[in-house]
Parts: sequence; C-alpha cells; structure tokens
Amino acid sequence: MKSCRVLLVITVGFWMVCAARADDAPKPSSAAGSASASAAAVDVLPAQFGGWQRSGAASKSADAAAADPANGAVLKEYGFERFEKAEYTREDGRKLAIKAAVFEDASGAYGAFTFYRIPEMNEEKIGVLGSSFGNRVLFFQGNVLVDAVFDRLTAMSAAELRDLAGMVPQVRGSMGKLPPLRSYLPLRGLAKNSEKYAMGPLALDAMHAPLASSAVDFSASTEVLLGKYSAQLGEATLMLIEYPTPQLAIAKLKQIDAAHQATAQQPGSAPMVDVGPFFDKRTGPIVVIAAGPLSQREADALMGPISYDADVTWNENTYATRKDNLANLLFNVIVLCGVLIGLALVVGVGFGGVRILLKRMFPGRVFDRPEDMEFISLHLEDQVEDRRAGR
Repeated sequence: MKSCRVLLVITVGFWMVCAARADDAPKPSSAAGSASASAAAVDVLPAQFGGWQRSGAASKSADAAAADPANGAVLKEYGFERFEKAEYTREDGRKLAIKAAVFEDASGAYGAFTFYRIPEMNEEKIGVLGSSFGNRVLFFQGNVLVDAVFDRLTAMSAAELRDLAGMVPQVRGSMGKLPPLRSYLPLRGLAKNSEKYAMGPLALDAMHAPLASSAVDFSASTEVLLGKYSAQLGEATLMLIEYPTPQLAIAKLKQIDAAHQATAQQPGSAPMVDVGPFFDKRTGPIVVIAAGPLSQREADALMGPISYDADVTWNENTYATRKDNLANLLFNVIVLCGVLIGLALVVGVGFGGVRILLKRMFPGRVFDRPEDMEFISLHLEDQVEDRRAGR
C-alpha cells in the first residue's frame, strides 16, 4: 500500500514539473509574428533594372495615405496593402522616380489604374495595361500599380520599364485575373481612356457616374464599370453594375427605376439618379444603364450587345464513362468476337498443319496405323443379297 502511494506521488510530481517547463517556454510574440509576415512580403522595386540603379533603399509603408494623401480611402476600396517608393539613376545622369502600390489582387490594381488614368494619356505596351503623358508612365502588372516619372524621356524608356514589369512579383490563380465585368463593356465607340472600374462608393462618386453610390449598394460586393460613348447630341455614359446574384440585381433595378421616377417628378430634390435621358435593363446579375443625350434607338444599340453568359460547371456524375458507355461495350464485344474467331482459325490451321506434316514425314507411324484402326461395320450389303436370294 505504501509503495502505491509513493508511486502516485512521484507520478504527480513528474507531471507538475513538465507543466512548469511548458509554461516557462518562450512564446512567439505578436511583434515576431508581424515581422515574419513582413518578411514574407516580397520587395516590388528591384535594386537595378534596364540599366537603372536604385539610389539607396526603397521607402515602404502600409498606409494608403503615404501613397496618395488625397485618395488614400479610395485606394483602400481597391484593396490597398502596401506601398514602395524609390529613386533610380543611370550613368548618363538621368533620374527616375518610381512609386509602386501593391493590392490584394489584379482587380484592385486594374481599378486603381483606371482611376488615375486621364483622357490625355497615350496607350503604352507596358505590363498588362499602360499609359503615358509627358514624362509620366503609369502601368500595372499583376496586383502592382507602378507610377514612373522620368526627368528626361528617351526612345528606350518604354523598353526599360518593360524590363521592370517583367521583374514584378506575380500573383497566381484567381488573384491574378482581371474582373470578368470588363469583357461585357462594348469596345465599339468607346472613348479613349474612359473605362473606369469602381469597387466602392468613394471611387464611384469621384468618377461622376450617372447613378449615385447610395443607389448602387456596395455592401454586397458590388462592382461597377463605366465607359463614355459618343452620341449624336453629345457624350453618353454606359454603366455596368454587377451584383452577386440575379435576384439581387432584379431588386436593385426596381429601386433604381423608382428613384429615377421620383427624381424626375421632383426636380428640386437632390438627385439620386441624374435627371435626363435614362435607360436601363438587366442581364443575369448585371444591371446596365445608359444615360446622356441618347435616343431610344441609340440606347438600344448601345445596350443590345451586352448579354450575360453564365459559366456553368456541371459536377454531377453523368455516368458517361468508357465503362458505362453502351456504344463502347458493343464495340468491345465485336472486337472480342473477332479475336476469338482469329484464335480459332489459328488453332485449327495449326492443328491440321501439324497433322498433315507428321503424316508426310512419318507415313503410317503416327496417324492411320493399320493396327490401331478399328471400324464397326453393319454388313448391310450381305443382308440385302440374302433377301434377294431367298426370293
């Protein structure tokens, strides 16, 4: 009994010592966790590219206001994550200032690109999309938006920035895809650099859309795409609003129509929808709005090509495999019959050929030997002759 008590005391003491050591073990602090997260973030701006050398280390910040003090809240709507800034020089004395903003995905970088792009810019083949105006070049690659300002442009400036675009870290999978809504915007008649993509109310209100952000409802992960088109009496705006489901789009379209009618009846009230020619329709989860000096025919021609195509993935078993295919079964049956017939022919020819060969090589020794040949005869001819003789 005493030995059992001693054993119990020793066991309890052992577990108490183990627990004390576990409590004294160093625990990872939040600062260490944040440091590991920041270490995981890959630098966007390289030390050198295309003959340019970075002057010192790049300045970094996770504050959107550091990237753009006036539009920091807009950048957050696009999924802003961090910001880098660096100065570059060349041996010939030229200088280059680069700002790079990293977003959660390529949609955010694309939206910020359309937000900062101005109509006077020229298209450049740099990154996914690029534009330039004077000494400034704006482009985005993946989820990174790059704003480069040269002190002096040369014929090789675009090629040098293309080298930089090729060195930008890439995001994979769906994070690197542009918003599908972009494919529904008609390109025919689209004004230069008028394509604008909004993911929040601040960006939409800054784009002077025909529909106020309060009528759009961005709380449901809504996306908006704008485009300017020329009409006979002026410039019209085409607005595409994509909601998560067609049911939500139906409800929002009814609210938009009601708001437009109320605004038209009360000219003195604050407009939720701009007063003037206003046409809308719905296709799937997309609400299409055409506003501006448009006739009914022009509005129909502008909104007509927009038709939602559902991308359906059928993941239910259709049992249409090779094993369950009746045509494949019949084909295999025919092939099996052919194989069996061919095998029978080969065996028959082989057996007959061996027999004939042995008879020729060893006549009367293997086959048709007289001592082994036995015949059963009924002698029917003798019986017939006996009957005839008896008559």
